[in-house]
Amino acid sequence: MSKICYISGKTANNGYQISHSNVKTKKIQNVNLHTKKIWSVKKGCWIKIKVSSKVIKSLHKIKL
Repeated sequence: MSKICYISGKTANNGYQISHSNVKTKKIQNVNLHTKKIWSVKKGCWIKIKVSSKVIKSLHKIKL
C-alpha cells in the first residue's frame, strides 16, 4: 500500500531525529493520509481515495 496522496501527490519526507547528545539518525516523516469516500461530480458515483489532511480541508473547492 503506497503512502501517496491521490490529489496532491504528497509523499514521505526524509529527515533526522536528533538526540540530546546531538546524534543524528535518519527517519521518515509520512504524510497524514485518510481514506475518504467522496462523491465524484464527473462520474456521478462515490469513489474511495486516499487523501492528506490538508487536501480534506479544501476538498469542497475541487471538482473530481
